[in-house]
Amino acid sequence: MEKIINLIKLSVGTENVEQLLAWQALPRARTRDNKPQHITRMWPKREEEILNGGSIFWVIKGVIQCRQRILRLDEYIAGDGIRRCAIVVDPEMHRTETALKRPFQGWRYLKPEDSPADLSDARANEEALPADLSAALADIGVR
Repeated sequence: MEKIINLIKLSVGTENVEQLLAWQALPRARTRDNKPQHITRMWPKREEEILNGGSIFWVIKGVIQCRQRILRLDEYIAGDGIRRCAIVVDPEMHRTETALKRPFQGWRYLKPEDSPADLSDARANEEALPADLSAALADIGVR
């Protein structure tokens, strides 16, 4: 059985999923082939497992709310000459069940068995709850 690992990342300064999507639509957040990317300092050591079907789960306002499939990891060299990792993701956003997550630096690995499930098709188009209400519900175990 091939192994898969996900990543989890805080979307700092983002109020909701729509705002994350709007940011990813900006030219500076896109690759040359027009895919959303997130630039990070550290290159994941578990690259093969990530590229075997892994996703990046986004934490917004202290709550995991959505994920995007990771397409590839690109080398990114900024104006300062430092090598960084561009996590290139599928533009399609999948809303997930909510789960509380405390703040952390950078990104972390997230095992598939610890990852929140995608919302059903019937619920995926529902209007998102306010972040504080979503966090309160996740805190008491209601998703």
